[in-house]
Amino acid sequence: MGTFGLIVIGDEILSGKRADKHLPKIIELLGARGLSLGWAEYVGDSPVRITAALQRAFASGDVVFSTGGIGATPDDHTRQCAARALGVDLVLHPEAAALILERMQDIAREQGKPYEPERPDNAHRLNMGVFPAGAQIIPNPYNKIPGFSCYPPPPDMSAAVPPQGVKAPLGAASHT
Repeated sequence: MGTFGLIVIGDEILSGKRADKHLPKIIELLGARGLSLGWAEYVGDSPVRITAALQRAFASGDVVFSTGGIGATPDDHTRQCAARALGVDLVLHPEAAALILERMQDIAREQGKPYEPERPDNAHRLNMGVFPAGAQIIPNPYNKIPGFSCYPPPPDMSAAVPPQGVKAPLGAASHT
């Protein structure tokens, strides 16, 4: 298995307003599986810095966990930066949307209020299900608001495949 990395995102961590519980938890979870963390990076809420950190992570070939920045507040940029780092669009993930709507229904029921998905604050919460195109959701048993995972696109191998009719060197791939 490859190297594991961690990117912790958030001004609140860097300013000391919130203690980072992510690093020790990731170390604990990996350790319980006989694995270890190879590196960690802390990044504030700067979209430029988040995008750069994610680009490095995608280019590394490592398995990289990222925490923070996927809420619905204006300082949460991780989804947009991941899409930018991958060069893909943002899309509302249908499973994520369903889970977020389910969570809003649960909250309304718990508070004894009517469920109003069209209310502006509820509609805004669907932004938490907008992920880079092709992302998979990561279920969240705590509050149903999913995270996401994504992978860099495979390298373009078209230059390595000879045009049709051209003999490939011995041992090289050919599509004839």
